[in-house]
Amino acid sequence: MKRFAALLDGLLLTPSRNGKLRLLREYFAATPDPDRGWALAALTAELSLPEVKPSRIRDLAVERVDPVLLRWSWDFVGDLAETVALLWPVAPGRATDGDAPSPDGGPSPRLVVVVERLRSATRAEAPALLAELLDALDSSGRYALLKLVTGELRVGVSARLAKIALAELAAPHGIALDEVEEVWHGLAPPYGGLFEWIEGRAPRPAVAERARFRPLMLAQPIEEDELVSLDPAAYRAEWKWDGIRVQLVAGEGVAHVYSRSGDEIGGAFPEIVAALRFDAVLDGELLVGRDGVPAPFGDLQQRLNRKTVSRKLAEELPAFVRVYDILFDGGEDLRALAFAERRDRLVAWFDRVRPERLDLSPLVPFRDWDELRALYAGVGPGAIEGLVLKRADSPYVAGRPKGPWFKWKRGPVLIDAVLMYAQRGSGKRSSYYSDYTFGVWKDGALVPVGKAYFGFSDDELLQLDRWIRSHTVAKHGPVREVARELVLEVACDGLQRSTRHRSGLAMRFPRIHRIRWDKPAAEAERLETLERIVEKAAAGARA
Repeated sequence: MKRFAALLDGLLLTPSRNGKLRLLREYFAATPDPDRGWALAALTAELSLPEVKPSRIRDLAVERVDPVLLRWSWDFVGDLAETVALLWPVAPGRATDGDAPSPDGGPSPRLVVVVERLRSATRAEAPALLAELLDALDSSGRYALLKLVTGELRVGVSARLAKIALAELAAPHGIALDEVEEVWHGLAPPYGGLFEWIEGRAPRPAVAERARFRPLMLAQPIEEDELVSLDPAAYRAEWKWDGIRVQLVAGEGVAHVYSRSGDEIGGAFPEIVAALRFDAVLDGELLVGRDGVPAPFGDLQQRLNRKTVSRKLAEELPAFVRVYDILFDGGEDLRALAFAERRDRLVAWFDRVRPERLDLSPLVPFRDWDELRALYAGVGPGAIEGLVLKRADSPYVAGRPKGPWFKWKRGPVLIDAVLMYAQRGSGKRSSYYSDYTFGVWKDGALVPVGKAYFGFSDDELLQLDRWIRSHTVAKHGPVREVARELVLEVACDGLQRSTRHRSGLAMRFPRIHRIRWDKPAAEAERLETLERIVEKAAAGARA
């Protein structure tokens, strides 16, 4: 546990991507099996401890710490795991730092011992076992254990970043990232065969060929003024739909829906899995909506990150996939074909198979960039994310090669909103008010339209934190209500209807663009202005 705790501390305090990759590589290279495999599972959200309920953490702490002290400390720190790790009383005879003794008097328990004991515990046994393990660890180890239990590591490591670290470790043995991604979904923790392979000690792990994920081809971003460097006759254009990229893998006894990172997400979309009654591998966009009209991304979000979905939610927000490429037709690999040829094969496949809950993403015909600009300008923000330009002669190549595919997205929607509430952040921001709720004017009052917690610099965070503390008008637990005086220029990728917000609107991917210290709050946006943006987007989607 000591080594895993040190890894989490290092990742939390290392902001740079390259720094995190270095820490991951060093940990995976130096840590024995199966500890490093269980750490990898925790970092990629593949570790499940169903009998250990996170809600019991507070109950265990209240049994040992003054509840008032716990509440005040939690309010100040902003993170329950960190608060309990610091307040948990030191057991008699136990070291306060370094390697604390385990219950049997030995050194700090290994990660594998902790995980296996928690995985084998019953729901009745789990609370006492968790308390026993907390007694066996120092504060750093307790923090790591509690993060492990809650599954909320929040150390800035995505599953893809972990796979990149593994691929870099495997590079001397000629193993590339796309190979790691191809086998990833077919492996289970603690990944002994995976580590043997990337270290050159064993062959590639066996994964069912027909069921495996194929790494996706991605597009490079391009700005409008860069289009003049491209030959419009060489490219085909498609709308960039406002959903999530998926790969459908289907065949005899096989039906998988993979996310762009190779994670199986079919449990959240059973109607899509049920529709995979064909033999092909398809690339497309997962959307929700009716009669082929995509609903806002916020509706799709209600179905994401779930292991299962209720029948009611599936009926309210039915899913479909808009397909734009075919990688395999039966057992025939089409990836080496030019895009134009694959497109012809895809159209023919649709005419032949007529799959349920799938439709074909149309090409956007254009003769030159001016015509394409005019078509793009006619679609309001929020209806689509942008355009994708694909060379007609491009094969399907894993990764993000420069040149064959480009994504062209319009600039963000900018809205002047007034700061209403602020909440403490987590991790290294737990001492600062860094999560902001903001609103716009309606009939002389502010109504909230979004929440953001990034987009500002560290210096701006300090300025905002000082302003919030000196302009607080009320406290609601960890949230401070502030004077309606500060204007934030908020950038977002679009606006959409929402029944969950009092304003009736919500922002897609809001972030702080600028702090308008100079602008009076009375000059912030009116709700009717935002509603006009939504109406324009809806009109564009229907066109």
